[in-house]
Amino acid sequence: MQRFDGFSKETLAFFAGLKKNNSRAWFDAHRKEYEQFVKKPTQLFVQAMEEPLMLLDSGINAVPKVNHSIFRLNRDTRFSNDKTPYKTNLGVWFWSGVRPRMECSGFYLQVENGEVMLGTGIYMFPRHLIGVYRDAVADPKRGALLAKLAANMEKDGYGIGGEYYKKVPTGYDKELPQARFLRYNGIYAGFETKAPKEFYSAKFVDWCFIHFRKTLPLHQWLKDTLG
Repeated sequence: MQRFDGFSKETLAFFAGLKKNNSRAWFDAHRKEYEQFVKKPTQLFVQAMEEPLMLLDSGINAVPKVNHSIFRLNRDTRFSNDKTPYKTNLGVWFWSGVRPRMECSGFYLQVENGEVMLGTGIYMFPRHLIGVYRDAVADPKRGALLAKLAANMEKDGYGIGGEYYKKVPTGYDKELPQARFLRYNGIYAGFETKAPKEFYSAKFVDWCFIHFRKTLPLHQWLKDTLG
């Protein structure tokens, strides 16, 4: 059984080439590089991350398939002015919950332009959960807890993303200490840096785990709040 030994410079080179030549002809001509330097090591990475992530959440889903833990490269261009056929980044998602994967909280890895981004949380709430989230933020105990854990993560260097609305939604108190979070349509803790030396070795799993563990409180809050 193969094990994950890191990504490679060829992984980054593939996406750099795809960004310059975003066409089906180029991708077809470099499909072997995609299979060898992107898809295969990503599958091994997903498998390698499963055990450590289960220490954080025993219900984590780590499925080494495209459209599961591995985001597809093909873009849906039907309703977009941008008709380039491929995404120019690698996206990996580990989620926990019984809802569709993108409606659950989880742990995210993105590789683009030679940089690595990690994120924990939910990128965008589905409509049926936004009210549940807002009610939790407005709750004195639940909202105060969110504000506290967000402040702690920001102190550790993690950005808290998801702010979308300019005003606090109607029906909620804009004077609440945690009112900032009522303007979010998703919430996640993020960290971005140039690809570290660990990216090129098996130690990348441990590197990711350290950051995911530090942002675990947000994941736990979302799971406790949204179910």
